[in-house]
Amino acid sequence: MTEHIDVRTGVYYDSVTLLRITQAARSAPGVTAAQVAMATELNLDLARGMGFEVPADVTTNDLLITLRGDDQGAIDAGIAALEGALADAAAAGRAAGGLGSGPAPRTVRGAAASHPDAPLALLSVPGQYVLGEAMDAIAAGRHVMIFSDNVPIDDELAIKRAAAQAGVLVMGPDCGTAIVGGVGLGFANVLGEYDGQSVGVIAASGTGAQHVTALLDDAKVDVSHVLGLGGRDLSEQVGGMSALQALQLLGDDPQTDRILVISKPPHPATADKVRAAADQIGKPVTYVLLGPGQPTITDGVGAVLDDLGIAVPAWRTWNEAAASSAPGALRGLYSGGTLADEAMLVASGVLGDIRSNIPLSPELALPADATAAGTPDLTGLGNVVVDLGDDEFTAGRPHPMIDPTVRLDLLAAQAADPEVSVILLDVVLGHSAEADPAARLAPAIADALASAGRPLSVVVALCGTDGDPQGRDRQADALAAAGAAVYTSNAEAAQVAANLAAGRTLEGARA
Repeated sequence: MTEHIDVRTGVYYDSVTLLRITQAARSAPGVTAAQVAMATELNLDLARGMGFEVPADVTTNDLLITLRGDDQGAIDAGIAALEGALADAAAAGRAAGGLGSGPAPRTVRGAAASHPDAPLALLSVPGQYVLGEAMDAIAAGRHVMIFSDNVPIDDELAIKRAAAQAGVLVMGPDCGTAIVGGVGLGFANVLGEYDGQSVGVIAASGTGAQHVTALLDDAKVDVSHVLGLGGRDLSEQVGGMSALQALQLLGDDPQTDRILVISKPPHPATADKVRAAADQIGKPVTYVLLGPGQPTITDGVGAVLDDLGIAVPAWRTWNEAAASSAPGALRGLYSGGTLADEAMLVASGVLGDIRSNIPLSPELALPADATAAGTPDLTGLGNVVVDLGDDEFTAGRPHPMIDPTVRLDLLAAQAADPEVSVILLDVVLGHSAEADPAARLAPAIADALASAGRPLSVVVALCGTDGDPQGRDRQADALAAAGAAVYTSNAEAAQVAANLAAGRTLEGARA
């Protein structure tokens, strides 16, 4: 093995860009490990944990590049790949700045000054720096989308109070999905434009928003905007400040005829506040607030279609006959937290308790030693659903919607576990997601089924649209050809997977 360590002083890229650069380096032939990240203490610990000897004088203002490969040729290939990705990122930054070959603005204040007509600022900086940049954007009269996570709650409160006073919307922190006037920001699907009433979506959930809009698009329903809130907005402490602003904006928007609100369970007092505000805007509002006994995302979309007088379609499936009944454990390997929550809510109605790193109740949390190594060890834990996009699994490495390496390793481990009879996966398409998920996942599924040596089913919930750059039908066909049963409804996929694990036939599994 050959290693390469490089420290570049005074160079900064946001976390999303660095994830893509890391992915480019890891994809080079012969590269076995790679990390391109700002030299924060967390990332330094990760590099050390990967076995690299980090220079003692590195600082948080430095870019740390670590590569390991089979030989020097692999290292050279990795360096070439990351240099190309760095060059692409620099070119994109110059283009976004609208300044030709000149430097792009380095602060929100500078960007606002050079783009006086831009109504929205998108922030993707380390969480501890968000407060100042967000306040500058608000002072400039801009709406703000905060992609960054790890923002202190007190900073979020200060930002949202300032935004409320200024009459602008803050989406986030930790807001990964939005669509504003047809333009996707972060992880977003490509939606069509359709005649008839338009639905505006308010979402305290990234993959939940994507699933809602993908199903609406399947039913040929127009979506005007998707306004993200961040995962804490509907908590008691934040009190729905962004939700109230979003309701007002969509209520005043002539392109929005009705509104759908999707969230994990909000605090009851905050939910009451949001409902009271919604009652005053004069437009129909549908709520999908996931929780025990509450409608699924698919049910919520069906309710909107019913109100519009549109027949609820039979949500598409591929290769459903591949799903075979065999009593055993269900293992859900999810990249989307809300989709994982919904899968647990549905499956627990069939299988009972389901353990998770994001459990429905505290006593169902995975034991500490199951996640200590950074990749879950689910051996002997029975029915489990894991959110591999949770912070504990993405610290210092790409989100599984961008790089599926961790999930592919976990898929192989579940196939080798004789306790497991059904593996349930989500695949989320759209902008910013992996360019061709099936290219790596389909062979991994085929290998898992071939090597299991026992009845094993793989069920996939595919979240995407016909317009997505990955090609939804092409992805579905490849996954189905590998032996997976593919569903466009996550709730239906979870229902089938749970019933199969309970030993029911496919006909009974649909119930």
